[in-house]
Amino acid sequence: MEANFKQSLAWVRVSEGGNDDDPDDRGGRTSRGITQREYDAYCRMAGLPKGDVWKAADGVVDDIYHRSYWMPYGPILPPGIDYVFFDEAVNTGPHEAAIMLQVGLGFAGTDLDGHIGVITSEALSHAKPLDLIDKMSEFRIHYYKGIEIRRPVDRKFDKGWMSRVAFAQKNARTLVTEGHG
Repeated sequence: MEANFKQSLAWVRVSEGGNDDDPDDRGGRTSRGITQREYDAYCRMAGLPKGDVWKAADGVVDDIYHRSYWMPYGPILPPGIDYVFFDEAVNTGPHEAAIMLQVGLGFAGTDLDGHIGVITSEALSHAKPLDLIDKMSEFRIHYYKGIEIRRPVDRKFDKGWMSRVAFAQKNARTLVTEGHG
């Protein structure tokens, strides 16, 4: 639901924080969750001068979030689910967020294709939003604790990832409208 983008973005910005250049973070140099590489690509695409992501204008950061992580699915997802999906897309990528949604909907095996088409959309139309938010959050915890590509140094991020899931789950539940839980 497009109406939830601003609130969802505000919560994602809280989770992502400010500027970071942790040598153990695969994202490298980031500002408000946007990598230097993303910022450079955006500047080339928009005809803007190349610069340091730490100095990127808020409007540019917001547009990157909207283009790369909210679209195209945020506007078509139910309230609350849109935010959890968006938060996961920012943290692990849109493909992983689609798989998280599909797991929450009960898909398994080869049905987990990371594609939100008519099959996933039809299943979504029958889901109870509060239950789905909880199932998506459970999968996130499972994913972060058992990440297949995990390096030993990733363990230092565990506390932050678990806090992020709890924060997103709690806030997402507030977006579910009366009678639709």
